[in-house]
Amino acid sequence: MTSRPQLIDGKAISKTIAEQVAAATKQLNTALGLTPGLSVILVGEDPASQVYVKSKGRMAETCGFNSTQHT
Repeated sequence: MTSRPQLIDGKAISKTIAEQVAAATKQLNTALGLTPGLSVILVGEDPASQVYVKSKGRMAETCGFNSTQHT
């Protein structure tokens, strides 16, 4: 018997994971006073890299992380 392909909703899954990470971040901050962070170094002016880095920064903030960018 072969299995059939299953269509998944990537945006919904991403949202669920981000909510879980945000909840875990809040719990870590409450319990230990710690806040995870993301620091990115952007070298050059490649537009695709700028979009990618900006996207990662927004997601980090959505998850409750500190986010910094060094250009």
